[in-house]
Amino acid sequence: MKFQGNVIKYGDNVDTDVIIPARYLNTIDKKELASHCMEDLDTTFISRVKPGDIMVAGDNFGCGSSREHAPIAIKESGIALVIAKSFARIFYRNSINIGLPIVECPAAVEAIAEGDTLEVDMDAGVIYDKTNGKRFETTPFPAFIQTIMQNGGLIESIKKGDIR
Repeated sequence: MKFQGNVIKYGDNVDTDVIIPARYLNTIDKKELASHCMEDLDTTFISRVKPGDIMVAGDNFGCGSSREHAPIAIKESGIALVIAKSFARIFYRNSINIGLPIVECPAAVEAIAEGDTLEVDMDAGVIYDKTNGKRFETTPFPAFIQTIMQNGGLIESIKKGDIR
């Protein structure tokens, strides 16, 4: 899996309540969820996010509740990949389950700035910041998790017979 996109960057402890506020949890419509993504933290997010953009964040991204709505809203908004110093464990698992690619790389987060352009090769475990010329290495996911993400999530992988 390879990605290229511009960075939208956030800090530490971005919780699921600001990723998708609780007042919108009465819907499962993905487009509706995406239209409110990050609105309590960043009122400009939805107007400036473009398909393929890459979200970069600090420690403990996705902390808070266990709602799957949060990674769904991010993915549906057009974000192709989230890179963070660390993820809350339930958000990490929910992201894999719904097919939102994620990467933990603290060194990259420190060096990457808002608006930078990144190239990411998930299979090779490489993040390249085209703006500042820096390259970072990460540990690629095992093949079965890469398959889940490529298929768009766990349920789609099961439907295709790729996961048993």
